Amino acid sequence: MIADAITRAYSVHVCEGYATQIARDWNTKDESLGFVGYVLRFGVRSEFLSHYEVHTVGSWEHREYWLPAADLEKLNQNIAGAIEVVSEFRQEE
Repeated sequence: MIADAITRAYSVHVCEGYATQIARDWNTKDESLGFVGYVLRFGVRSEFLSHYEVHTVGSWEHREYWLPAADLEKLNQNIAGAIEVVSEFRQEE
């Protein structure tokens, strides 16, 4: 998930490969994120996600849900199960 301070929205990535690309290639270059990127795995109730459209922003792997920042609390309430840290990336020195 990525927060966009300009649009006040969050994107939840559907594919782990895309989330890895964002965390590794973008987040580690962003000072406001502390030059760190994480890939998290968690389930979200289908009923909640059915209210949002999946957007493709490149190839088939670049799919994500766009959630308004105002819906972040609702997202948190609809996480099913544990949140797992899959990987962590830091800026190369």
